[in-house]
Amino acid sequence: MIQRWLGMAFSALLVVSFCSIAWGETPAPKDEKKHTTLGKYATSFEAYEMWKANPTKVKIIDVRTPEEYVLVGHAPMAINIPSMLWTGKWNSEEKEFDLETNAEFEALVKQKVGLGEMIMVMCRSGIRSAAAVNRLAKVGFTNTYNIIEGFEGDMVTDEDSFYIGKRVKNGWKNSPAPWTYQLNPDLIYHGSK
Repeated sequence: MIQRWLGMAFSALLVVSFCSIAWGETPAPKDEKKHTTLGKYATSFEAYEMWKANPTKVKIIDVRTPEEYVLVGHAPMAINIPSMLWTGKWNSEEKEFDLETNAEFEALVKQKVGLGEMIMVMCRSGIRSAAAVNRLAKVGFTNTYNIIEGFEGDMVTDEDSFYIGKRVKNGWKNSPAPWTYQLNPDLIYHGSK
């Protein structure tokens, strides 16, 4: 009986070790805007699997604006701590609304997550999350990954595709990972307190 238990425990340890090695080797994305100073990357589904393997030690931080988190949907376990905030001011040059830096971002992350914990950072498509990872690295976080596809994923660029310009080719929302519109008051951003 003990040999059988030890054999099962050893097998489980091997699986976890191989998964850890595979997760640690997710290559840097082609888009340099998604690169981080820490060089740790995961796809959306890899991030979910890492969280699922150890939900008490792996934290998922969603750095999108509260508006995106609420209206587009979010991972049910993701803590919304926006790195940028919506200003409501139209930028005619960029043809989008401006965002401004959330000055309390790092302090809010420190309130929710310990410096040594594994953090998976997500935005819409992996660019804001890369910048957020770099901000966290500057204040001492070292085990922080960029979810390179973000929540919505990358845009389809194939001009012959019906989905051109839509974010349907990868990302958390387009993977088998769970997502929701339901809000958990403990996980949503409440603004300055």
